[in-house]
Amino acid sequence: MQQIARSVALAFNNLPRPHRVMLGSLTVLTLAVAVWRPYVYHPESAPIVKVIELEKSEVRSLLPEASEPIDQAPQEDEAIPQDELDDKIGNESGVHEYVVSTGDTLSSVLNQYGIDMGDITQLAASDKELRNLKIGQQLSWTLTDDGDLQRLTWEMSRRETRTYDRTANGFKMSSELQQGDWVNSSLKGTVGSGFIASAKEAGLTSAEVSSVVKAMQLQMDFRKMKKGDKFAVLMSREMLDGKAEQSQLLGVRLSLDGKDYYAFRAEDGKFYDRSGTGLAKGFLRFPTSRQFRVSSNFNPRRLNPVTGRVAPHRGVDFAMPQGTPVLAVGDGEVVVAKRSGAAGYYVAIRHGRTYTTRYMHLRKLLVKPGQKVKRGDRVALSGNTGRSTGPHLHYEVWINQQAVNPLTAKLPRTEGLSGKDRTDYLAQVKEVMPQLRFD
Repeated sequence: MQQIARSVALAFNNLPRPHRVMLGSLTVLTLAVAVWRPYVYHPESAPIVKVIELEKSEVRSLLPEASEPIDQAPQEDEAIPQDELDDKIGNESGVHEYVVSTGDTLSSVLNQYGIDMGDITQLAASDKELRNLKIGQQLSWTLTDDGDLQRLTWEMSRRETRTYDRTANGFKMSSELQQGDWVNSSLKGTVGSGFIASAKEAGLTSAEVSSVVKAMQLQMDFRKMKKGDKFAVLMSREMLDGKAEQSQLLGVRLSLDGKDYYAFRAEDGKFYDRSGTGLAKGFLRFPTSRQFRVSSNFNPRRLNPVTGRVAPHRGVDFAMPQGTPVLAVGDGEVVVAKRSGAAGYYVAIRHGRTYTTRYMHLRKLLVKPGQKVKRGDRVALSGNTGRSTGPHLHYEVWINQQAVNPLTAKLPRTEGLSGKDRTDYLAQVKEVMPQLRFD
């Protein structure tokens, strides 16, 4: 046996080196195959099972919806700071208003606020004339606690207002005709302790003060009006039995630090300056330089898949890499810039008195509260802070303190009158201007 082993070793050593390497490798591989014993599964043997219990919050974190809080109302410290103008000229609680403009339909107006298409269809069925909204008409509505449409009011003209109330079988329409006389009233005054108090002393109602602020909100900051500043307002009021039933702002002039600001109402219900240029400045549709994929849509009726309760998603989530520059969509003032619970690093910008935008889950803030920003300015870098399971930007748009769909909302745009509309408007301005004197 030893002679055989020596003969094999001698023969192996006499082989060229490449052959020795190849033969050694084959030998090792053969031995490995010989000793390998694969595991054979026997179904009759008891398997080893490990049960892992997940909390409800952990279950939610595995769902696609978990990119944004789905069972948590906005925290109080995430609310937009209020001021004197909000406290004293706010609309009736729960009432939302909208002035019809070019291209609007009943569906496009209500759907951007998240009102169910079923309600809109039933509403249109109750009055076919609702399919023919006209520029300048005003819609206002209230919602139930569940977010369903409760009542809609349509001011068709100065004379007629139609109201639609929810019933068990849809919506019931009622009509009210006003028979009063419309009279123009010129009111003027000087600011004392504040604009609101001074305007009311001059004879304006809370609703009329609100209409003045809304008309001028994108031109100037009413909080900067101080003692000695002047104002003049022309209201058209419907008088019935000696009382004003309703009113409409026709023109306003404000003098701040010796500089005059004007706004005049046109036939389309919007306000323009003395030359017919629109007062609203255009907004960007998206808060980034390019459009990113929408990972979660606006849904005021979103259900929590675990609890089954309504947990509204009041904005849109854009999936984007961390560090993406976040832009202000319009001119405004930063009212919030801080870290805030589930929202993470969070910025809120107020654009006049009507519009507010909010940006959440940011990585870095580039602005401070009270800072003025222009459309397109960088306000933050996107991130993954707060209650978030992946890098994204949560973006919200609020109109009159009501969340709307940022992708479909009718946002301000720079515009002006032209042609016959401008000619008629300038003739109207010429008639109204003398009624806005301070003396």
